[in-house]
Amino acid sequence: MGRTKKVKSTGRFGARYGAGVRKRVLAVELRKKKKYICPNCNKKALKWTAVGIWECKSCGIQLAGGAWDPISDTGRKMLLLIRRLRSSRHL
Repeated sequence: MGRTKKVKSTGRFGARYGAGVRKRVLAVELRKKKKYICPNCNKKALKWTAVGIWECKSCGIQLAGGAWDPISDTGRKMLLLIRRLRSSRHL
């Protein structure tokens, strides 16, 4: 197998599919394989299990989240909106 220092996990595609597609796949795979902070135990142990399923290896909690991130962009926007609405009611 060839060296994949620069192209990382997308080296398995070789020269196929074009550079842009390989870069997008690489970005998704890096986000997916990264460890995230668990909202339950605050340890960096939250890992991807399946599409939309995240599991903390420390406390064992399973979360439903985004496909490649624990919280999707839409979910993050909704949390900010809810937080803003709650704070405006108390004023």
